[in-house]
Amino acid sequence: MNNILLLGSKSYSRKLLLDFARIPYQVIEQDADETQCDWDLAMPQVVANIARYKMEHVVMPGGNAEGQIAFVLTADTLSQEKDGTIGGKPENLEDAIEKIRRARGGMRTGTAFCLDKRVWRSGKWDVQQRIEQYVEASYVFDIPEAWIDRYIAHTIALSASQAIAIEEYGAQFLKEVHGSYSAIVGLPLFEVREALEKVGFW
Repeated sequence: MNNILLLGSKSYSRKLLLDFARIPYQVIEQDADETQCDWDLAMPQVVANIARYKMEHVVMPGGNAEGQIAFVLTADTLSQEKDGTIGGKPENLEDAIEKIRRARGGMRTGTAFCLDKRVWRSGKWDVQQRIEQYVEASYVFDIPEAWIDRYIAHTIALSASQAIAIEEYGAQFLKEVHGSYSAIVGLPLFEVREALEKVGFW
């Protein structure tokens, strides 16, 4: 598993970003129940706690040899409206449409990731090194009423944080962005690349 990132996420957007960056990865399961986290904290803390909680619940494959190294990545993304309301994925179509309309006034999105370098010792994986980081950006996503149905039909809006998918088809509605574009999509690539270098991935 050296030089293959074990990704504890099924997110289409995160896989897309890793593909663009040509970072080899393999998706592994994680069974974290995000509702168990404290949602009353500030958004950076909530997102960071969820990313860490996911790391604690990844389902690791067994090691093949003593001293084997594995690199594991989990992440979480949340959005916050101007009034401070933190929003996750839409509950249904109606909720998605309402979230899309509110995004016209500007949003703040943060992504946190947790990266582990693990070593197989005495029949189990030990964490040798861990890097946690939070990155955010603000943006205006403006979809005219007449385009909402088409946007939902051609994107992953119903499974995206705040129903916002700024990549691919959704890119045409991104009016402005301040900060990390890839953090809004779901994984801050600049910071992830730096972290992978620090843990000796390459």
